[in-house]
Amino acid sequence: MNTRFLDACWGKPVDTVPVWLMRQAGRYLPDYMRVRSKCTFLELCKTPELATEVTVQPVDILGVDAAILFSDILTPIEPMGMELDFTPGPVFAKPIRTMADVEALKIPKMETDVPYVLDAVKLLRKELATKVPLIGFGGAPFTLACYMVEGKGSKDFAALKKMMYADPEVYAALMEKITTMDMEYLNAQIKAGAQAIQIFDTWGGMLSPADYERYVLPYTQRLINGLDRTNIPVIHFVKGAGTMLEIVKQAGGDVMGLDWHVNLGKARDILGDMAVQGNLDPTVLFAPNEIIEREVKRVLDENAGRPGLIFNLGHGILPTVPPEKAIFMVDCVHRLSRK
Repeated sequence: MNTRFLDACWGKPVDTVPVWLMRQAGRYLPDYMRVRSKCTFLELCKTPELATEVTVQPVDILGVDAAILFSDILTPIEPMGMELDFTPGPVFAKPIRTMADVEALKIPKMETDVPYVLDAVKLLRKELATKVPLIGFGGAPFTLACYMVEGKGSKDFAALKKMMYADPEVYAALMEKITTMDMEYLNAQIKAGAQAIQIFDTWGGMLSPADYERYVLPYTQRLINGLDRTNIPVIHFVKGAGTMLEIVKQAGGDVMGLDWHVNLGKARDILGDMAVQGNLDPTVLFAPNEIIEREVKRVLDENAGRPGLIFNLGHGILPTVPPEKAIFMVDCVHRLSRK
């Protein structure tokens, strides 16, 4: 197996910088769209054989150094008792607003409530045995709470912030329950065979550093500390966290995910020996090849040869990116960083 990705997570020397892309199994790939045309998004997530097929596609097509399980961060929320649909974005029919709503939520039994996720992990370990490691993932408690309280995506998640400030007891009870669920969900993925875990906190960066430290950090710390992480690196990605890296580091992950709004080299100076993942602007993949190569080189130069770098985009790959641009980017990373 190609272990560059895992070696880089632990800060070990690698022959070339490993690379994978967030949302690398997705709509920009014609092969993915062929599979997706036969089912709904949720059906794809809940059918292990199909989830396995689309997870492996970008490994073979792009030549990336890691696969990430095809699923959605909201997958384990549905069996907590919240009806979920995608239209096309996530929509919960009845958002969480009161203590009674929180108390009605149950902690799923992962083996029986989300067996399709664990079956997909097991299938993928077999499919990827001679290829690359498998990353499992979940949403951070705060980001999951954003969707559960708002009921859908939002620019400001005002309903969640209102609960956070005005109903702190309800907020705390909700976050405690989500964190417990999240811990069990990610540990079930590890037990099924995931070789690394990425925690996505898409909305954590919308808070001030003080509010992040007060309302988010304790729950993410509890989540990460509760994972069965012997030899399992944890990547913690908080989008928009460039102004509070010292605080986010306290959550305890092994690798810090960086978006494109921060200079990777300066982030590494702040984080010390901690491995990092990132951080090319996803829209660079619309540029001519010479610009893509220039920007890949810039990120690598910012790293200045330090061990513990996983090259990635600063957020998910966009659905209108031509696949050949992603292939070229991966080749650039490998070629320009080869020892």
